[in-house]
Amino acid sequence: MTRTDATRMPEKMSRDRAALDALLDSEIVGNVAYVHDDGTPGVLPTAVARLGDELIVHGSSGSRWMRLVSGAPVAISVTAVGGIVVARSAFESSLVYSSAVLFGSFRVLEGEEKSAAVNAITEKLIPGRLAEVRPNSKKELAATLVLALPIAEWSLRTSDGWPDDTDADIAGEAWGGQVRFGARAVEIVATPDLRSGIRVPDSVRAFE
Repeated sequence: MTRTDATRMPEKMSRDRAALDALLDSEIVGNVAYVHDDGTPGVLPTAVARLGDELIVHGSSGSRWMRLVSGAPVAISVTAVGGIVVARSAFESSLVYSSAVLFGSFRVLEGEEKSAAVNAITEKLIPGRLAEVRPNSKKELAATLVLALPIAEWSLRTSDGWPDDTDADIAGEAWGGQVRFGARAVEIVATPDLRSGIRVPDSVRAFE
């Protein structure tokens, strides 16, 4: 058995690469788990973006954790929560979710690969923003560390079913179903020092 095999509820597991890509493309935060020099565990949330067959993260070139995971084994989890499964008992209640865990080692990107990856992260967070702002300077790119993890070893688990209530609970008076989160409201707030007359750009308005 490998670390990507299901130990329980295998029916929730998927090997559908398209479904994995859809999850990675829809979410913006991944949690990177790693081991410190002293052997203690660490985990940090960071922005993630899929670029082809790799998952990209970036940060300051002075970031201790990013330098620590460069070339080292890591695990990254990415999760989307879509609601709550409300069972007729507290025990059977659960979440509507899709969750992936990726394993591997980061490689450091340089040159054109690095620049393309930084742009991919920008477009992932705010689609269309690159056309509205100046390019990154050489100094800014030099101050940025960009890492790529091959999407090769991974597991994907999805849960979107009804509660598994017992016959006795179904015959009772408690309600069962799902609470779906759906789209969440967006509030666009300008920075306090924004000069008068500058309109909200199309890339930001697209979130409304």
